[in-house]
Amino acid sequence: MKKLEIVTHPDERLEQVCSKVTVFDQSLHDTLDQLFDLMMEHDGIGIAAPQAGITERIAIVYLDDESGVIEMINPEIKMISGEETDVEGCLSFPGIFGEVSRTDQILLQAQDRNGKTFVMGADGYLSRAIQHEADHLDGVLFTSKVTTFVTEEELKEQEEAE
Repeated sequence: MKKLEIVTHPDERLEQVCSKVTVFDQSLHDTLDQLFDLMMEHDGIGIAAPQAGITERIAIVYLDDESGVIEMINPEIKMISGEETDVEGCLSFPGIFGEVSRTDQILLQAQDRNGKTFVMGADGYLSRAIQHEADHLDGVLFTSKVTTFVTEEELKEQEEAE
């Protein structure tokens, strides 16, 4: 498999609805490993397969060691509750940030790399990250949900104030 690279907007693969994964084999494991490496290389907290030019329902979220690496194959968000607004960015939109309202609490159903179905609850920033990556798999880009764009300078000022 060739080395994966980040696909940036306006690449049309970012706006496609991805295909369901039906084969859980070594090739999928290799793709997941490469996606994780690509995400880490670019200091991301999440990545979806279309961001590497792969139009399959595969995504990864990794906030920290506490939540661990969450590999999501064919994810579905089953329950939603609450709402919060926060600033998001995206590896496929370098240097672009904006405020996005998302559900605060979700119930996620997905499959792991071996095809086993799992269900997990998430709230706060983890919920936001999962929703962001799941949106990618439906061709929905965060820029379509931005209420206010934020410059990098404004983002740095907000982080320094916290």
